[in-house]
Amino acid sequence: MAMTAEQKVNDRERVLDTPMNKEFDWSEDTTPVRDALWNHYMEEDGKDTMATEAKMHPYLDMSNDEVAANAEKTLKK
Repeated sequence: MAMTAEQKVNDRERVLDTPMNKEFDWSEDTTPVRDALWNHYMEEDGKDTMATEAKMHPYLDMSNDEVAANAEKTLKK
């Protein structure tokens, strides 16, 4: 049976709403992945909310694996 749109959103947002330290063994940060990405992009964009929103938007269409891979690539220091 195919997933409903709501189920897809709930599934996808599992990674976005997971604390960094629960999703990535290299992180001790308890900030949710979504907030860590937002904070990173806000700093990178000089506090430009519109630019940050544009960078965050693609995460809404990514699978959990894609979100995790992109977050790791973006946030791992």
